[in-house]
Amino acid sequence: MEDLLSILRELHPDIDFETCTTLIDDQILDSIDIVTLVAEIGSTFDVEVPAEELTPENFNSAKSLWEMIQRLDEA
Repeated sequence: MEDLLSILRELHPDIDFETCTTLIDDQILDSIDIVTLVAEIGSTFDVEVPAEELTPENFNSAKSLWEMIQRLDEA
């Protein structure tokens, strides 16, 4: 999880990713951020994020992102 938080902080150092649950709803993350995140998740965690996982629910918080990474890692 710490690696994920580091990636997120590089994108937006001013956001408290440990408590924020509206990253997509409040438009904190934009489409460029999502593309960057998917690439960084792939290289850092060695998981591929398929198109069907690109949902607001999976990207609204660090916790939901982490849960998606864990789910994809088990597949």
